[in-house]
Amino acid sequence: MSARNAFYAQSGGVTAVINASACGVIETARKHSNKIANVYAGRNGIIGALTEDMIDTSKESASTIAALMYTPGGAFGSARYKLKGIEENRAEYERLIEVFKAHDIGYFFYNGGNDSMDTAHKVSQISRKMGYPVTCLGVPKTVDNDLPVTDTCPGFGSVAKYVAVSTQEAAMDVLSMAKTSTKVFILEVMGRHAGWIAAAGGLAGKKPEDAPHIILFPEIPFEQTAFLKKVQQCVSDYGYCVIVVSEGAAYANGQFLAEAGTRDAFGHAQLGGVAPVVANMVRESLGYKFHYAIADYLQRSARHIASDVDVKQAYAVGKAAVQYAVQGKTAVMPVIKRISDQPYRWKIESAPLSRIANKEKKLPRHYISKDGFGITAAARRYLQPLITGENYPPYINGLPKVAKLKNKLVKPLTGTKFVV
Repeated sequence: MSARNAFYAQSGGVTAVINASACGVIETARKHSNKIANVYAGRNGIIGALTEDMIDTSKESASTIAALMYTPGGAFGSARYKLKGIEENRAEYERLIEVFKAHDIGYFFYNGGNDSMDTAHKVSQISRKMGYPVTCLGVPKTVDNDLPVTDTCPGFGSVAKYVAVSTQEAAMDVLSMAKTSTKVFILEVMGRHAGWIAAAGGLAGKKPEDAPHIILFPEIPFEQTAFLKKVQQCVSDYGYCVIVVSEGAAYANGQFLAEAGTRDAFGHAQLGGVAPVVANMVRESLGYKFHYAIADYLQRSARHIASDVDVKQAYAVGKAAVQYAVQGKTAVMPVIKRISDQPYRWKIESAPLSRIANKEKKLPRHYISKDGFGITAAARRYLQPLITGENYPPYINGLPKVAKLKNKLVKPLTGTKFVV
């Protein structure tokens, strides 16, 4: 059987290491040229397949592909675009198969989170029903760390390192001026429904007096009275209070503290910034001078401070996805299995997409302290290895060097246009 082409796409919010997974996919595919001819990357994710807007990665040199290892963002473009069920929108799937057929694409590697694994699973099923079976592999990626089955998700270790370091450094800044200036500092981090990133902020301190003094998790219903009492106690005992708050912090009724009333492309509630909401509570009730910061894109794009473990795991899942594909496996995702905490050891296994698609792994309650404002020793044992090690990019004139892709497009063959 002759070699067939592969389609690779990046999906959803990017990470500091998603391109390391791309590197793993492309480099490994090149080593299996007897089965995979070329890797075509979707420009702007899955949209690139629907619009037949694909990048021919074979036009990139080996050194350029290797440089993806230390390049943040999504090298080929990503998108928040979810394919609906075939009953709702058969035209999208028919178009996908039309493009795959035209370009002899027999492999589909989808690099993303929960919704992306659902898409990869659907394509594996529907392509068979349409008489053009495609080998579909999920490649895990999400800073939220909320994919089930896998011990951790590539992208999380680096954002966790950024948040822990930022919390420690900002706390030292606040402490130095707390006597006469700012007494409360709030750092807002990502995490809509799962508090893994917020929990990582807890690595900055080990003693009660160490920052962060308060962590607000999505898993713990927010109680304003208890929160303000804790802030006041910290300022009284330590002279200052540092708070890490997840964007998904919510009241007992499920309403987000910062819900903006709008929805994103996946139908999720659009959040408008919880840090200023919390800061205003502190100001109105306690009168303390405060500052807040919203980590936002900085936390997920900070390749300069990426976790070495995270970079290696990101590459490993990309590599494994191709290896599984050429072995004939389909509708699976490479997952990371933890073997031990100290020393930290891990390996890659495969898991069916059906166990992962549209499922969410939240922070376990035993990882959260009894009062709901901190992390436990168990959480620390889990989190600490994931931020370990440095993997600095090369620098030129004081700035990190990044990959510069040619992004040569594949010639369209279907002769039809598709609007998304």
